[in-house]
Amino acid sequence: MNSIDVSSLLAEMRALAAQAQSLDDSAGANAEAVPKTQFADLLSQSVDSVHQAQTEAKQLATAFEAGDQNVDLAQVMISLQKASLSFNAMTEVRNKLVSAYQEIMNMPV
Repeated sequence: MNSIDVSSLLAEMRALAAQAQSLDDSAGANAEAVPKTQFADLLSQSVDSVHQAQTEAKQLATAFEAGDQNVDLAQVMISLQKASLSFNAMTEVRNKLVSAYQEIMNMPV
């Protein structure tokens, strides 16, 4: 059987605790340096990103339909799928937000 040296185990645990504490302290300092973003700003940026992906996909599709030699079908299909995927993800986020709002509104006061 292996015997555990309690003093060395305790010393190792203290070293790990000190290391974790120093990481927490440095993370706290970094958190203060990083500007806080508002949820509304983040949501607005996400909606803008989805709109940009849809606009890009539409432009590529229009260019392909017009016979532009610089645009190939694979590029158009990938762009359309990215736009569709980002729109579906945004819709799911909206559904979760509505669901959370309804749940909060149904809570007893």
